[in-house]
Amino acid sequence: MRHLTFAVACAAVLALSACATTTAPAPPAAPNPVHTPPLAPALAPSSVVEPTNPITPAAIPAALAPLAHYVGREDFHAPPGWDSEDHLAALKAFVAGCTASKAPALAVPCRLARALPPYGETAARDFLESHFQAQPLAGDGLLTAYFAPEYPARASRQGEYTAALLGKPDDLQALDLAPYLTRAAIETAQPPVRAPILGWMKPEDLFFLQIQGSGVLTLPDGQRLKAAYLANNGQPFVAIANPMRQQNLLADNDTSGDSIRAWLAANRGPAADAIMRLNPRYVFFRVAPDDKAGVVGAAGVILPPGRAIAVDTTRHPLGGFYWIDASAPTLDGAFPSYRRAVMALDTGGAIKGEIRADLFLGAGDAAGREAGRVRHKLTLWRLDPR
Repeated sequence: MRHLTFAVACAAVLALSACATTTAPAPPAAPNPVHTPPLAPALAPSSVVEPTNPITPAAIPAALAPLAHYVGREDFHAPPGWDSEDHLAALKAFVAGCTASKAPALAVPCRLARALPPYGETAARDFLESHFQAQPLAGDGLLTAYFAPEYPARASRQGEYTAALLGKPDDLQALDLAPYLTRAAIETAQPPVRAPILGWMKPEDLFFLQIQGSGVLTLPDGQRLKAAYLANNGQPFVAIANPMRQQNLLADNDTSGDSIRAWLAANRGPAADAIMRLNPRYVFFRVAPDDKAGVVGAAGVILPPGRAIAVDTTRHPLGGFYWIDASAPTLDGAFPSYRRAVMALDTGGAIKGEIRADLFLGAGDAAGREAGRVRHKLTLWRLDPR
C-alpha cells in the first residue's frame, strides 16, 4: 500500500524549511529555476558600465598574480558568431559553473575569473580571448532545449488530476542490475507499486515533468512546491514525436512540445496513455518548498538560463566550457539560430553522442514554448584553457 500522502509530505517539508537559514545545495536544473525572459538567439547586451581600466595582470590579487598569463587576442580563433556574443554574460556563466569542473587546466582561469574586480563587456571579451581557445569538434549533431515547468497539482485525486506523482518505490534499488518496471507496468500494476504518492497531476503534465526532470507544482491554496528528480526506472528514453508523425497524429513540422502536449490533453484517456507508454522510462521525484533559488543540474550548481547545457557525460565532462552554433531549425516558430558560450552542467537520458546538447532555457510557460521549438542542427566547439 502507498504509505506517504501529499499532505504529510507537504507538512514535513514545510516544517523542515522553517529551520533552514540557507538554501540547500541541490540538487537551475533544474528546467525549474530563476526565470529570465525568453531568450532570443543572441542575449541582450549587459548594461554593466565598463571599468575605467581594462583587466591586466596587475588587477589580479597578489596571491593569483603568478597565474595570470595574458597572451593577447591576436591569435584567438573565433567561432562563428563570436563578435556578436554577449561576452559579459558568457564570462558570468563560466564563473557560475567552472567550480564544477574536475579538470586541472580549468582551475587557473576559474580562479582568475572568480577573483576579478568589477568588469564590463570589453574586459570580459579580453579575458575570454586571453584565456581560452576554441577547438571545433568534428561532425554535426542536434541541439534541443528544456525548461523548468510550472504545473497545477492537487493533494488528492480529483477531476482531471488522475496521474500520481510518485516518490521512489520501496523495491527500486539504486544499483539494480536489471531495469525496473516499464511506464505501462507501473501505471497498470495491481496492486499498485509501493511508492509514496506526493500529489496528483494531469497525465500530460506529469509526462512532461518527467521529461524535463524537475518543476514547480502550484496548489489551489497558493502553495508552491519544487518537484526534483530522485530516480528513474532504468528503462531507455523513447521520444514520442516520431511515432506521432508516423501515425499522422501531428504534421511533420508541428511536433513541438506545445503541439504534443495539446494533443495529449485533447485525447486524455486510453489514446493518450497508449502514446505516452511508447516511452518506457518513468521518473520518480521528491518534493520540497519552492525556495526560488533556481534549478540545480547534475553538476550540483544552479543552471544559468540560456547558458547551461545537458551533455552526454561519457563524451563530455561536467563543468566544461563550450560554444554552440545551432541553425536550420526543423520546427515551425523556432528562432533561426543559437550561437553562444555555454557551460556543461547537466545530463539527461535522451542526450547521447558527442555532438548533442540540450539547452536549459529557464522556468515557466515562455521558456517552455521556446524550448519546445528547439530542434536545430548543431556544431560544437570546446573552449579549451590556454
